[in-house]
Order: sequence, then structure tokens, then C-alpha cells
Amino acid sequence: MRVLLHYDMDHAEPGLDIVSCSERDDERFAALLPDTEVIWHVLRPLTAADMERAPKLKLIQKLGTGVNTIDLDAAAERGIRVANMPGRNAQAVAETSLLLMLAVLRRLVAFDARMRRGEGWHADRALVGGELGGRTVGLLGGGEIAGLLRGMLEAIGANVVYTSRRPRRDDPSWRELDDLLRASDIVSVHVPLTGRTRHLLDADKLALLPPDAIVVNTARGAVIDEAALMDALASGHLGGAGLDVFEEEPVEPDNPLLALGNVVVMPHVAWLTGETWARYFEVAARNCHRLARGDELLHRVI
Repeated sequence: MRVLLHYDMDHAEPGLDIVSCSERDDERFAALLPDTEVIWHVLRPLTAADMERAPKLKLIQKLGTGVNTIDLDAAAERGIRVANMPGRNAQAVAETSLLLMLAVLRRLVAFDARMRRGEGWHADRALVGGELGGRTVGLLGGGEIAGLLRGMLEAIGANVVYTSRRPRRDDPSWRELDDLLRASDIVSVHVPLTGRTRHLLDADKLALLPPDAIVVNTARGAVIDEAALMDALASGHLGGAGLDVFEEEPVEPDNPLLALGNVVVMPHVAWLTGETWARYFEVAARNCHRLARGDELLHRVI
């Protein structure tokens, strides 16, 4: 079975013919598509035109959870199955969310820059940091990532509240979205990007956050209205943001968020650990063998 790993790395699995291709090499990608039966997909969007060039394609296996970068309608029209692997990156993403909270609170980027300039031993009052202990952290989402992060935060001494698509009014930590935002010193996004969640945090929602609140996003960029976030940060209403994801990726160098000293940024790599890759490949290989046998796929989306 010919598998195309659409990422700049090599990998081998018994019984599978795996070729790799960088997400930045569209020419090689197009050349490999005609013989491809399975694509192991990461982030570069898969379009109807890509699928049209792949007449043997039977499965698009998302290495991760979010399938918003796959044209699901085009896949369904062509009878191409799509599967993902929820939870396999949960530990890495939860840890990165915690990392971003701490990095913003403790002014990590600013201190790092000052140290490299030889100015780190003379920090001024503007760089006084804060602690997670005693703060209220609101989690948008009640899935596995949010659950892991909640345990980490509570171990530090933070008060955690959360909201979810399905009301859980028997849980004293559950809140309606607006109530959660009003109560949160830090809000962390852990919901998929859908029609309902696009710009879920718009200007009106961001205005509900207390002054100096921090926004962290390791889910999908468009869950937050980026222009509204920029305005809230520039006005001083929000104290900072930790962002692993953006509305448009890769991020253009002139994105105004990159110019703000109270914003910590990463290039959509919250999931990127060796342990995550091992879990990804284990599921991806199992689904290829299931496909060959005609068995039901794990975590099939369509």
C-alpha cells in the first residue's frame, strides 16, 4: 500500500510503502499523488484539486484531530474515507497551553531578549510577572486536552472553570460562556473550528474578560476574531496572549500581533513532540492495515 506522509520527515512501517514529502514542496506532492492510496495529512490544506490528481486515493488519515484543513465534501463525493485520531496529542497540547500561560505571566520572551542584549540584570517594574496560583482559568471545552490541563492547573493552585457544548449544570465548575469569561483571569481555547465556533471569541466576548486577562489559544486560530484580539491587546484591556495558532497560517511577518511585547507566539507546534509522533504513527499504521483487510477504521470521520 502506497502511503504519502505529507510532512518533512521519514518514517517506515512494516508492510507499508511510505514516501514522504514536505508540505512546502507542492511540485513533488503533485507528482506523488497519482500513485498514492493513503495520505497521512498534517496541516497543509487538502483540496478537491489535490484529490482529483489522486485516482487511487482511498483514505486521508489526519495525524491529529482537527479536520478543518481537509475538503470533506470533496472527499465524500469521491468516496475517499477520512479518519483522525482524537486525544493522541492531548498531553503535548495541554502542556503547551500551560507553558504559554506561564510564559505570558512571567514575561519570558521579554526577559530572554533582555538577557541576550546584556540587560537582564536590570529589570524594571514593567516586567514584574504574575503567578498562576490563585488565579481563575477558564477552559473553553470539556474534552481530553481540557481535562488534562485542568489537573495540571489545579495542582499549581489555580481555580479552574470550564464551558462545553453540552451543559453540565450538575458540575459546580461548569459555566455558561459569558459567565466563564467574566470570571476568568486567563481563558484557554480547546474547541474545534466549526461554523458555530468561528470567531466565538469576538469583540463583544473579549470585552467580558476582566482587565489584564490573558488569552491562550492552542486549538484553531479562527476561534478568535484576530482583529478584535489585536484591538483588545493594543487598548490595554487585555494583559497578554499566548498563541500557537492563527487565522491565516503560515503567519505573515507583518501580522500586528507579532509586534506586541505581551504576546508569546509559536508556529502551530503545540502537538509537536516525539511522543505525539509515536502515538500518531501507531494509529495511522493500524488504520492502513484495517483498510487493506476491509475492517472498520478507527476514528472514521466520513
